[in-house]
Amino acid sequence: MHELSLAYSLIELAEDQLRALPQPVPRVERVGVRLGAFSGVAEEALQFCFDAASRGTLLEGAVLEVEQLPLRAFCPICQTEQTLPSIQSLRCPVCFSLTTVLTGGRELQLSYLEVYDEPVAEPVSEPVAE
Repeated sequence: MHELSLAYSLIELAEDQLRALPQPVPRVERVGVRLGAFSGVAEEALQFCFDAASRGTLLEGAVLEVEQLPLRAFCPICQTEQTLPSIQSLRCPVCFSLTTVLTGGRELQLSYLEVYDEPVAEPVSEPVAE
């Protein structure tokens, strides 16, 4: 199951980004990932592995949100980029010609981190008796 190594890589990338921030982040709420239809990654397996791999990290307890991206290809006949209806058919949905120039759908990208951002409360000071 290569989803476990992918989950570890996503967590490492996210933690690097969090550590580069000027102030520490108390908690990460959500992690956004863009996942292409032709990426070879099973979303359910990635979700499971992310939950397991994030234990003890800055992302523990964060929700992994996956945006599914369609398979896209350039059609040499139509001279346009088309969204393909399925990964089983690499044919243009307009002219039905075979197209092998994939332009999208293989992505696995960390797209955003949503962090818990609670304002720091000012310390309450006792009034000074005069």
